Amino acid sequence: MNYFPIFLTSDKIKAIIIGGGDVAARKIELLLKTTSNITVMSEQVNASVERLVNDNNLQWIRHNYQQGELSCFNLVIAATDDALVNQAISQEAEALKILVNVVDQPALCSYITPAIIDRSPILIAMSSSGSAPILLRMLREQIEKTLPAGYGKLADFSLKFRDHVKARIKGLRNRRSFWEATLRGAIGNAILQGNDQQAEQQLILSLNEEVPPPQGEITFIHTLDGDPDHLTLAAHRDMQFADAVFYDEKVNLDLIEYIRRDADKFPQSIPSTMLINYQHAIELAEAGNKVIYLLAEHHVLPHNSALTLSQISTKELISGK
Repeated sequence: MNYFPIFLTSDKIKAIIIGGGDVAARKIELLLKTTSNITVMSEQVNASVERLVNDNNLQWIRHNYQQGELSCFNLVIAATDDALVNQAISQEAEALKILVNVVDQPALCSYITPAIIDRSPILIAMSSSGSAPILLRMLREQIEKTLPAGYGKLADFSLKFRDHVKARIKGLRNRRSFWEATLRGAIGNAILQGNDQQAEQQLILSLNEEVPPPQGEITFIHTLDGDPDHLTLAAHRDMQFADAVFYDEKVNLDLIEYIRRDADKFPQSIPSTMLINYQHAIELAEAGNKVIYLLAEHHVLPHNSALTLSQISTKELISGK
């Protein structure tokens, strides 16, 4: 990655925007979604900037950029139309180790602003590393269309009942299974439909029921050509909910990026065509884990008596071309 993705804590931001035109106005509007601790530095500002300053009681330094006034800020945005001024701002900010963004000049930036999809408190930030803004806009449009407007309500609901669920359901894996079933099922649908009272009542009832332990399973995924773009929907979903994944050096490592981030990873030194590590996978599944075993190409799985006797749920998926 050329850029490290990061979210800044809103109450720690102390920002200055240098410039008073349309670009500065857009940056102020974006920052105001997070903080009002914003200073504008510009001798003259247009009507939009002046309105934003007045409506939000922002500080306005009524002169153009002068060196030596950035040290009390931790976020700098250069939005002037003077390339030399923007370069000077970047150099001063870099010397002071302050995050700086120079609009439309990534070479002068220590950070860039991503494309944002706001389903507060859920935020999705995307970037093409400055290489393909049109492609990024197309991707954003696709996600916007598929993500319900009320998706953030699911997060608010989870926060409201998080302590109750934690007190009632012991074990991280059990709680994860509970929340996945809750948010994907009737309760989640009720929240998205605005039926909060119904959702809360159903959750309280479900917490009073006996919660079964998570059932372990092993999914063998034959990846054929190994191209991540050829993953089937079923394979992709199972990979997203995996607790552990096994793979050898013949498996395309790009596929590992599609595994749930905090899943345990077990690279195997012996190719699966010679030996499949059934025993370790069985032990994890018996402990309630969802195990993924990635296999390069497509080969018939050898019979394993221990797996048969374990009565662990297994399935095979062929994913690719």
